[in-house]
Amino acid sequence: MSAPAQYGTVTPEVVRSLVDIVGEANVLTGEARTDYSHDEAPNSARVLPDVVVKPADTASVAAIMRLADERRIPVTPRGAGTGLSGGAVAMLGGLVLSLERMNRVVEIDAANFVATVEPGVVLGDLHKAVEAQGLYYPLYPGELSATIGGNVATNAGGMRAVRYGVTRNFVLGLEVVLPGGQVIETGGKYFKCSTGYDLTQLIAGSEGTLAVITKILLRLIAPPGRRDIVLVPFDSLQRAIDVVPHILKKGILPVGIEFIDKEVAGLVARFRGKEIPLRDYEAFLMIIIEADSDEAMQAQATRLGDICLEHGALDVLVAAGDRARDMTDFREKAWPAIAHAGNAELIDVVVPRSRIADLVQQVMEASRQRGITMYTVGHAGDGNIHFAPLVPDAPDGKDRMKDLFREVYRLGVAMGGTISGEHGIGIAKREYMDIAVPQAKLELMGRLKAAFDPRNIMNPGKVF
Repeated sequence: MSAPAQYGTVTPEVVRSLVDIVGEANVLTGEARTDYSHDEAPNSARVLPDVVVKPADTASVAAIMRLADERRIPVTPRGAGTGLSGGAVAMLGGLVLSLERMNRVVEIDAANFVATVEPGVVLGDLHKAVEAQGLYYPLYPGELSATIGGNVATNAGGMRAVRYGVTRNFVLGLEVVLPGGQVIETGGKYFKCSTGYDLTQLIAGSEGTLAVITKILLRLIAPPGRRDIVLVPFDSLQRAIDVVPHILKKGILPVGIEFIDKEVAGLVARFRGKEIPLRDYEAFLMIIIEADSDEAMQAQATRLGDICLEHGALDVLVAAGDRARDMTDFREKAWPAIAHAGNAELIDVVVPRSRIADLVQQVMEASRQRGITMYTVGHAGDGNIHFAPLVPDAPDGKDRMKDLFREVYRLGVAMGGTISGEHGIGIAKREYMDIAVPQAKLELMGRLKAAFDPRNIMNPGKVF
């Protein structure tokens, strides 16, 4: 793909310079680039980058960025490509900077409960390395093959956010390379800091538009004794959602509270070829709990069950061990099952917890009005809802979908929410940013972007 006129091109001379930096085997210009032309965003554009470069260390990243800045070549940082917003797609061509070779767990400092890792470390490998030292990294956005760098860049969330928050809550510091090739460090192995601007948290969630992350310091905690799931059916989604504040007011802090309705449960059961208990009810909560002992777990599950039954639950089932893992798998398969059912899109909205049922009701009505089939699943404990509409097989299907997207985001913002809870903006939502972000705030973001990246080479075309 040819970059716009304001950008430089990847010439044979540039390719030779890249080969000098990382070696010929780590510069891709042929068909192998196809694997780097997309991420996992549904129906996302596939754009072939001019070149893919795979550095193995910070010094190489710095040299690549100096070259790209001098030639004004667009740079798209990339982890495992598991993102759902098109953030790793090189929309303007140029250079995809794949960080897959920077995959070392540099250090696990058990005394300070800190892991230092490179951005290409896969989440599943991090979990194993940390647990081998008797420690715990609790975040799980739902994809073990995702890289930590990608998690930080998108501020990934997932099913454990009620207790543990999102990725930025566990990022203590970063090493990053700025567009001109300068290497800076932010934060450190400490938990309190009042020294200037918090650049760590600014870069976390910036989707590769400010700098290239080359090292990450992650906070660790002590592991829980065990994890169970409490499955609670209701006769309506409204009743299921209404019970959440009652749980939290009683001082119980589950790891996560998920909701699934009957239609999605049926899709998942057929997709897996395996049923789940109680799935014939209209809606249910999956409440993930952790405790340090069997006695504490039983007491927590009993209290949860009593609260739910007092507020409209029809039954309570506690699952441990393999049964709990099976229910977790059931929830994780929701999106693949929906995608298998048709040409699905994915809408990620977050609202105050009390407005979840209102939003779902209004979005379902908006979908019916447009003749669009809609599925819903989400995180009841943190207000993050995932809507999955099926693209109508009609000449105006895409237009109806765009109109629905704008209406869903408008409804979410009107209820005190915003247009992305955990997937990021990327290219999928940039045209809707005006719904969620006032012009003055957008202009401020633009000035911050220009301060970091004056030549606008860092992941251009994303977010703004």
